[in-house]
Amino acid sequence: MKPLNKYFDHTLLKAEASESDIKKLCAEAREYDFYSVCVNGCYVELAAKELAGTDVKVAAVIGFPLGAMSMESKVFETTDVCEKGAREVDMVLNVGALKEGRYEYVEDEIAACVAAADEFDADVKVILETCYLSDEQIVKACELSVSAGAEFVKTSTGFGTGGATVHHVELMRKTVGNLAQVKASGGIRDYETCMAMINAGADRIGASASIAILKSQK
Repeated sequence: MKPLNKYFDHTLLKAEASESDIKKLCAEAREYDFYSVCVNGCYVELAAKELAGTDVKVAAVIGFPLGAMSMESKVFETTDVCEKGAREVDMVLNVGALKEGRYEYVEDEIAACVAAADEFDADVKVILETCYLSDEQIVKACELSVSAGAEFVKTSTGFGTGGATVHHVELMRKTVGNLAQVKASGGIRDYETCMAMINAGADRIGASASIAILKSQK
């Protein structure tokens, strides 16, 4: 098992986040050597500058938090954040399209974002927003993500009606096997919950409470 700090995407996605908040986030990520910071697109350039010369990556959210914008806008956003320094993109799939069974559209959209990210050797994490999906829909979303070439499936935005659950992480892990990685996010605020997600199969943890979790490590 890798060191706990390397599981974390140290995250700040609140609407009221300021430049000084992002600088603090990046300073914390440098100090604790987290895997990445995860920020909104407008702060990618700043985060990349703050983290230059470190191995901490910049992740940016795409189509966030609803996933309901056009495919073209998500592709543009992917290219834009990658040009500005993001090397991971966390994109929200079109939840409505998935629930309606428009699987070809869902897969095409993911594949288009993957193609845009590939131009910059960036990884794509597909946010399923599991709180809105049945187990069958979660399995299908994972299958479509793998088929479209995404590197990760991710539970949640943290802005829906619920966050990561052990059951959903286990289901996602079982579905993707070794064909993709799993990121758990949303509501992970303490060491016990974090470890439950890792033991369930999570390869990455998205959290704003990363430091508190790390300091309470058993």
